Amino acid sequence: MVTRVQRLKKLLAVQEQLKALHETRHAGHLAEAAAAAREAVEIGERADAEDSLSNLFPDLYSRSIANAVAREERSRALASEEMRQIARATARTNLVERNYRDARRQDEREKGDRERLEAVSITHRKPG
Repeated sequence: MVTRVQRLKKLLAVQEQLKALHETRHAGHLAEAAAAAREAVEIGERADAEDSLSNLFPDLYSRSIANAVAREERSRALASEEMRQIARATARTNLVERNYRDARRQDEREKGDRERLEAVSITHRKPG
């Protein structure tokens, strides 16, 4: 039979994994945003170079920069959403952890009470 303490322990492990997932996704979105920002800067620098073909294809360079900036903004928005998910997951994890600790303490108290009652009943038994 699975006790409340065991269920809460498993739930706590799941909540911690979920929080870690959101943290990983957040880091990934931030990395994507940084890469897109670097790409926009690099395209701009290439466009400004003397041997650049930006004079022949100005729309291509402008579109490439705009796409990189849009990817950066999208990734930052996704990272922001993941931060909200991390906050929610942290709150849930903290709640489950508190409940787990309380249940474990209650279980230990009840176990101690049973052991004391058993010890008292053994000492009060009459031989015979």
